[in-house]
Amino acid sequence: MKAAMWYGRNDVRVVETKEPVAAPGTVKVKVKWCGICGSDLHEYLGGPIFIPAEQPHPLSGEKAPVILGHEFSGEVVEVGQGVTKVSVGDRVVVEPMRVCSPAAKDDMCPACREGKYNLCSRLGFHGLCGGGGGFADYTVFFEEFVHPIPDSLSYEDAALVEPMAVALHSLVQGDFKIGQTALVLGAGPIGLCTIEMLKAAGAKKIFVMQRKSIRQEYALKHGADRVLDPNECDVAEEIRSLTGGIGVDVAFETTGAEQGLKLALDSVHYAGTVVVTSIWEKPISFDPNSIVLTEKKLVGTIVYQHQFPAVIRLLSDGRIDTTGLITKKIGLDDIVDEGFGALTGPEKKKHVKIMVTPDEDLL
Repeated sequence: MKAAMWYGRNDVRVVETKEPVAAPGTVKVKVKWCGICGSDLHEYLGGPIFIPAEQPHPLSGEKAPVILGHEFSGEVVEVGQGVTKVSVGDRVVVEPMRVCSPAAKDDMCPACREGKYNLCSRLGFHGLCGGGGGFADYTVFFEEFVHPIPDSLSYEDAALVEPMAVALHSLVQGDFKIGQTALVLGAGPIGLCTIEMLKAAGAKKIFVMQRKSIRQEYALKHGADRVLDPNECDVAEEIRSLTGGIGVDVAFETTGAEQGLKLALDSVHYAGTVVVTSIWEKPISFDPNSIVLTEKKLVGTIVYQHQFPAVIRLLSDGRIDTTGLITKKIGLDDIVDEGFGALTGPEKKKHVKIMVTPDEDLL
């Protein structure tokens, strides 16, 4: 079968590799659509970050080159011995978490024993740590992380469940409540998903920081009340002006840039919360007094924790609008030039989510 594999920084290749077989407790999925994630771009431009390059991953037992792709939907074509949750022919999405197995109770890390599997000490991601991925004709994964989807949810929209779950978990981590105000730093894919989740959660006002590009239009279409360009105004000062001189209740940092974090801290009110959703390629610096003297909270969030079922319901019943989030669809053979090239080149700000399919008949 064909698969897109990461060999090194700026080195992703579409190659022929062995087709996987469903082992006991696992499910084989024929991939329909897989989105290119910001994490994939970080690995492409500045990796390895999550990819095990020197030593095999402790759970997958593999190291680079690895198959990429973790935001995907597909059809079940084979089930391993003991699988009861799904059947051949089911439409599914995969929650791409490599964590301690519940069957290995004596070898589970403390976080997994508490049910906080996203904080697993050996955390890996299917499509980053080895063992397969969504940028391939087929992939195999554990039954417990395979979620059926209703017929009302298209395969394309189902491939958005993963980034939407990231956004929903960030609201949970930020203890966001109905009627609160929010600032989202960045209107990329995760930023836009966060805007949608904030709207669904009953945010009073949603402000967005985004430099001038078509992404400003995307933010407004997906629920932002105001979009502020840091090149045209003092974002924190403008936020205070728009909130009666106080600041927002919660800010969500999705840019992975030092300026974004500092603006977030400056824009929340005393005792407010800044949620850091972004993945960082390098360390940054900030003044700790910006949180000490005002008792602001700086909270980290990583992926999701039991949010897939809720997101599937939100998408399938229309409470989350996906219109315009998918800006390009390409075949697997074109992933390097038309996918990674488009998202890292001059046209990158024109795109939100580029979807990739190994099935040319879907294009």
